[in-house]
Amino acid sequence: MIGAMPMPADFPYAEVLRKGQPVHTPTDDFRLKHPSMPAGRRAKIFSPFDALKGFNEAVASKEVLYELRRQLSEGEIEELDRRLNILHALTKTRAQAKQNCVMATAVFFVPCGDSDSASYGSGGQYVTVTGRVWQVNRQFLLLDEKKIALRDLYTLENAFTEEGIDLFAESFEEAAP
Repeated sequence: MIGAMPMPADFPYAEVLRKGQPVHTPTDDFRLKHPSMPAGRRAKIFSPFDALKGFNEAVASKEVLYELRRQLSEGEIEELDRRLNILHALTKTRAQAKQNCVMATAVFFVPCGDSDSASYGSGGQYVTVTGRVWQVNRQFLLLDEKKIALRDLYTLENAFTEEGIDLFAESFEEAAP
């Protein structure tokens, strides 16, 4: 063997080691007493064991990158307000929202909810959600089942009707002199 250490002269199991690995035939006594295990059952024996339930999830939650809340400029606030007003006009009632079928993409801030994190209370993540706009009021925006507080809203993009009309682009053309 390459790189193998020499066997000490007084090694008690030298004879066993020299014999090598045992070879069994399908009919010998050992094989009859200890039949081969099916590969599927054998794999179960060596499957991973999670001794610390929840530990891997706890470690993964610490790897989440949080950032500070971004502040919008006056121009960005005005543009966001204009877009919210357009969506509000199209979704004043549930019937209007259903009829107009407006789809939009919102980016909003979600504060860090992990009390063990250094970012707790100061940082968070920006999440992007695309869905059907069902309601816009002074406090929140309802996209499909997601209720987004307006104070957490960062941007509102890609508002299209069922016919494919881009509501935000069309409103620019109307506002142009």
